[in-house]
Amino acid sequence: MSQQKTTIHDVALVAGVSVSTVSLVLSGKGRISPATATRVNQAIEQLGYVRNRSASILRGGESGVIGLIVRDLSQPFYAAMTAGLSEVLEQQGKVLVLTQSGQHGQHLKRCFDTLVAQGAEGIVLGGEAAQAETLVPQAQEQNIALVCASRASSLDNVDSLRPDNSQAARMATEYLIRQGHQRIAWMGGLGSSLTRAERIGGYCATLLQYGLSFRSDWIIECDDRQQSVSALTLQLLRQHPGITAILAHNGSTALGCYFGALRCGRTFGEGAVDSYYTQQLALVGFNDDPQRELHDPTMTFVSSEARDVGRRAAERMLQRLAQPEAEIQSLIVPPQLMRGEV
Repeated sequence: MSQQKTTIHDVALVAGVSVSTVSLVLSGKGRISPATATRVNQAIEQLGYVRNRSASILRGGESGVIGLIVRDLSQPFYAAMTAGLSEVLEQQGKVLVLTQSGQHGQHLKRCFDTLVAQGAEGIVLGGEAAQAETLVPQAQEQNIALVCASRASSLDNVDSLRPDNSQAARMATEYLIRQGHQRIAWMGGLGSSLTRAERIGGYCATLLQYGLSFRSDWIIECDDRQQSVSALTLQLLRQHPGITAILAHNGSTALGCYFGALRCGRTFGEGAVDSYYTQQLALVGFNDDPQRELHDPTMTFVSSEARDVGRRAAERMLQRLAQPEAEIQSLIVPPQLMRGEV
């Protein structure tokens, strides 16, 4: 039986330091005390660790590796953003290495250490970045470029890109109001989501701007499973038949709303109809990837242009690698209204 290959994690464990510290010793970068460097080198010799190509490349300053950390790559926003990132980086000869930190970001540090061990020149942090604050000083110490590309919020002291969630909700709400709707409900998203909070903020602010009140019982929290969304939409419309429009948190939520409204006997149209018996329902959703818009039925969406966020994040990463001392930038990608016919 062949002996299991010694990894950088094994070296870190024996030396009593982090993987990042081992990487610093291997690369010759950063501020490492002689005593710590000696301890790491002793562990390397003891375990017979073979210094890999990534560490050698690190000493030369370039690896061509860009890391990406997201919570869940199956989310439409991050899938589209990753496509945009890869599209630009590969044109420049870079390789994108993907990692997932888990639904609650519980593996964030491990992902970071793994990418450092792979010799990443830069790392793109995808997702709500509150937990990523601790990574900033480590990246700075190891001369790794950081760019935050997220659906909501951003880190203040690194380059960041994100969609304008509040403006997207303002755009969608104002669109419905100008179509004649005054009783507009909100469906979907979880209370822990910063994206949802920013969008609801824009929705409520626009209603107040036009002299319309918002009701807390018309703002429904739920996941995006179509069956549960459909049931909650049916319940909402039966309890409040005066509602003439719904804003849906994402594409899956919008489709669940559509089926729930059909079960309630509602028809669909953009403009409000006053008659109780002929009242139509307008449905507007937020779509993270315009290439995945619904065609049957076709609906109106406000697009966050996730792929464009990815492209711009890649461009910013390349600029940061070329000019490490350049001023930090925070860029917001504006939304677009994609009108459909229902």
